[in-house]
Amino acid sequence: MDRALPPQQASRTFVRVLARAEEPPDVPPGSASRVLVAPVALGTKFHPPAARRGTVDRTAVVELLLASTSPVVTLVAPPGYGKTTVLAQWAARRAPQVAWVSCDTADNDPAALWLAVATAVDAVAAVGPAASRVLSARGGGVDVVAAFVAALERAGAPMTIVLDHLEEVTSQQSRAAIAEFVMRVPVGWQVALASRERLAIPTARLRAEGRITELGPVELAMSVQEAEALIAGADVDARPDERLAGELVAVTEGWPVGLYLGALSRYAGNPLQESAVGGGDRWISDYLRAELISTLTEDEVLFLVRTSVLQRLCGSVCDAVCETTGSARRLEDLLARTMLVIPLDSHREWYRYHHLLHEHLLGELRIDHPEEIPRLHRRAAAWYEANGGPEEAVEHALAGGDVDRVGRLVLGLMSGVWASGRAGTVRRWMDWLTLHPSTEHSAAIMAHGALMYALQGRPVEAEELAEVAERLPERGTLPDGSTVAATLAYLRANLARDGMSAMRQDASAAVGGLSPSSPFRATMVHLDGVAHLLEGDLEAADAALAHATDLAVAHGTTPLVSLVLAERSVVAMGRQDRAAAASFARGALSLVDDGGFEGYWTSALVLAVAARAAALGGDIAAARRLARRASLLRPLLTYALPVVSVQALLELAHAYVGFAEIGGARAVLSQAAAIVQQRPRLGTLPDALEALQARVGPVAGSPRGVSSLTAAELRLVPLLPTHLSMPEIGEQLHLSRHTVKSQVISLYRKLGVSSRSEAVARMTQLHLYS
Repeated sequence: MDRALPPQQASRTFVRVLARAEEPPDVPPGSASRVLVAPVALGTKFHPPAARRGTVDRTAVVELLLASTSPVVTLVAPPGYGKTTVLAQWAARRAPQVAWVSCDTADNDPAALWLAVATAVDAVAAVGPAASRVLSARGGGVDVVAAFVAALERAGAPMTIVLDHLEEVTSQQSRAAIAEFVMRVPVGWQVALASRERLAIPTARLRAEGRITELGPVELAMSVQEAEALIAGADVDARPDERLAGELVAVTEGWPVGLYLGALSRYAGNPLQESAVGGGDRWISDYLRAELISTLTEDEVLFLVRTSVLQRLCGSVCDAVCETTGSARRLEDLLARTMLVIPLDSHREWYRYHHLLHEHLLGELRIDHPEEIPRLHRRAAAWYEANGGPEEAVEHALAGGDVDRVGRLVLGLMSGVWASGRAGTVRRWMDWLTLHPSTEHSAAIMAHGALMYALQGRPVEAEELAEVAERLPERGTLPDGSTVAATLAYLRANLARDGMSAMRQDASAAVGGLSPSSPFRATMVHLDGVAHLLEGDLEAADAALAHATDLAVAHGTTPLVSLVLAERSVVAMGRQDRAAAASFARGALSLVDDGGFEGYWTSALVLAVAARAAALGGDIAAARRLARRASLLRPLLTYALPVVSVQALLELAHAYVGFAEIGGARAVLSQAAAIVQQRPRLGTLPDALEALQARVGPVAGSPRGVSSLTAAELRLVPLLPTHLSMPEIGEQLHLSRHTVKSQVISLYRKLGVSSRSEAVARMTQLHLYS
């Protein structure tokens, strides 16, 4: 049986790329060591299609590209203009400093797109874990692009990055990130973008700045000489001449696929009507039927139509989908008979259909055999699951409506995929499962999904999924041996909606039902210790937190280790043991800094505790720096995860008081008060909040300074240096134009500036941008 690793696993099958080996991330996912996973560099995700007999050398257009010094190159033309072929030949001339990515629908999650780019670049010139850490900590949105590009620059020598088939990328988030990327191409680097459709990049600005080379249908059209070469390689039984090539070029206007199909038609004795040119999809479909489909047997046509549900094909997956044998030989035969079947590797194990043929076949399948589509996808899902392609299996299972398989696979994948920064992918799966909550693992999946939203600072979505989880049956056991009931108890403990006693009881119930190997146990022991802390039992709190430290270390969940050490610093502070508090704070901070975890939800408490300890130790400069870093995480601190969120805000307020930043203290106390209003049963935290509010006194006048920014205003900070307009920033944050305008005006006033450029300069000066 053909068990070759699927090239699509280049974008879906994952390997660890960080230097250290760690266990799967703890949950909540943001409290885990988010070990970034990267695609295995196989197949055409990271390589152009292999050249084959009959491919025409596009010398003129390739020379045009080689002569370009523009940082941005675009090839935008309808299907059949040979964009991929041109880029492949150009890349071969620029080798080896070329990183190639063939985009697919997975890249609608921007983190997945940049993970692919990082992997492609790393295969050419090692960049280390820096780019991966940026994505795993912060995702792949437009606000992350600057830091991601800076990490890529560590590759050293200038690179050429090719993003082919960008028409597959349709999400607003990925398109905005790509637009930001082209505006930040490093000096000496080039990025080439190929698409059937107009690119969503600031083309006018790039033109005005002389930073773009644009190729369209006119530049990509074939000359008469190239048409002769194409006809010569079209496997027709006649010798082409210049007159015929010129005639075909005139009729097709140099459209390569039209030339190819036209040549086949002429040698079959059929006239090529000039009126057919421009007929688009209908014209292509007619010729595919007449010149390709009509030459095949009924069995061969059925094979093509059924396997059109696959993006890439090998013998064994086609055997599985068609429930037949001999597919590998059939693919070889089709390759020999048409240029529309394309090999993806030198071993001729993997293939794809030309995009025009693929779309035609899918259309035929939808019209003639719609009832077969779910069955075909389910068979493909089963094959990919059995052959090490779990994410491909998920996609086919989604298309086939296989709820049980989707649930089983997503349960095993979601934490790792989330940990890689690809939150958008997990959200898409969750949205689908919310509409199909019939799998036996649905409650556990929704529980984990709720916590993932909570860690992103999205409390409304977290509450909605939590409600879905709690309505579903608690019966069942998960593949790792944990019970569904324990997973729901784990969710309730994190949400802490019913006070400290209930949180401790839920944590205990979760520990009792979780698998002994489950990394989630450390989180529950941590919350048990926090419950004791917030009930005033410092001895029991420290004992539980020490145990949680050991468990977290054993599972390699470094961010959780840092969080627990920060909690132990809080306990030591409660005992008036400043030396121990400072020691724990230093240990927690070093883990965050060494691991690159400063963007994680867990790090808010670590940075706030370290800032307070520095202020108490008299190092005011360090305290200010740490407080600023902590403040950037304030948008993540919400009532969805109320306990640690309020703890972090109160510690940050103590730090601000320590270096007399009263405006900052009032801002974070106001945020803490809003959480306590939603979750009043948080042990000693409401009293601590009230005491600090009394200490700093009432608000007098308009607050000033970066520390006085609200959480909503802080969400604007990473977006201001981007190319996005204010309305587009509003779209990114799901805010109205009026709301964005009001928040920007308030932000400018607090910073003492009057323009966006001044605000960015001021925040850069304050080291708010990494």
